[in-house]
Amino acid sequence: MTLATAAQPLSSFDHERAMKEYGRRAETRARALGNRGPIRVGTDGKLLPEILDSYWTHGFYVFQGVVGPEELQELRADIDAVLSRAPVAPDATVDRHGRLARDDGIVRPPYRWAKPLSDPVGGTDKNNGRHPAAMLQPEAGEDAPAWTVELLDGNLHLSDACLRLYGHPGLLTVAASILGDDFVPYNEVTFVKEPGLGPSVAWHQDGTTHWNAADWDQGAHGFNFMTQLYPSTAGNGVWVLPGSHRRGKADIKKMVAESGSDRIEGAVPMLCEAGDTIVTNRQLVHGSFANSSPDRRITLNEGFFPRKRVLDVTTRRLNGVVETYDEARIAARTRIIQIAIDARRQRFPHETSYVYGPLVGREDENRWNDATRVSVLKNYNQLDMFI
Repeated sequence: MTLATAAQPLSSFDHERAMKEYGRRAETRARALGNRGPIRVGTDGKLLPEILDSYWTHGFYVFQGVVGPEELQELRADIDAVLSRAPVAPDATVDRHGRLARDDGIVRPPYRWAKPLSDPVGGTDKNNGRHPAAMLQPEAGEDAPAWTVELLDGNLHLSDACLRLYGHPGLLTVAASILGDDFVPYNEVTFVKEPGLGPSVAWHQDGTTHWNAADWDQGAHGFNFMTQLYPSTAGNGVWVLPGSHRRGKADIKKMVAESGSDRIEGAVPMLCEAGDTIVTNRQLVHGSFANSSPDRRITLNEGFFPRKRVLDVTTRRLNGVVETYDEARIAARTRIIQIAIDARRQRFPHETSYVYGPLVGREDENRWNDATRVSVLKNYNQLDMFI
């Protein structure tokens, strides 16, 4: 069976069956890349060179066993609690239990909605037009709800467990190894792909600012961490075109047209188990299909940039707002890193905490406590940076 084009919709059952056939072939290619294993560092405190080489070659690396069983359980519980407080529909004021939907004084509503198995952005000018081709939109089952939550915005003030993960010493070591010790944050969101409901994310590259820069390189737009709370499969996971981060701005519309469907030739799924974290270059061509599979995916995204690519840069965010990121703006946003480090220290005192170079000596003003929860963390994502 082959997948139909966007003009010939399938049932969710037929879509799932076709994706299984497509996925089996690509899974073999994905595992043959050899870009997976635990976080391993050398005597210099940085990632081993062979891991860095693999990341820069393929554009992503699967770090296995980053989150242990106890922390994984806490993360799942926190995300489920946030989802349980979602309005029953985008314009509703109560959740499925009849309670007032979560507010907590958060300025930017944390819930983003989509129609089940839909493609909300492909082929539109949304997100600065970076999703130029539409994905297949299979028909959801008759019992499917009208809407499904596809994303949570602002992980770190929605979940204490997510804040603690943000301070993970291994992951922050990875960030410094790839971007330099003065790396800075992007944003933090949760991708929600409920079984039989999760919408697609059309093929795209994340970066928008530096493609034509004279000093452009393969790491110009930073990377995302993707910590998986459930296994990531060919059916529910993100697919990538290995090595595409090194080739500049891709003509995705042409790629899709040449493939004759929403399947780009040579793409592979990023496969991993619950508790693994994928680091993926933001310039990599990537996307995800509608989740017609029976498997849930919850992905905790944390993005980081090289400081030199953000400082004094003026850019248009995905919401259309134009901003310039000066030293003060960057300093305000990076405080969250140190607060997360302290939150993790309090929960996991046996670990050796990461030392974030730009805030050495300012640890006491960036402790995790009730005061900083209100004064720094709440609505922190209003200071998100985008390039």
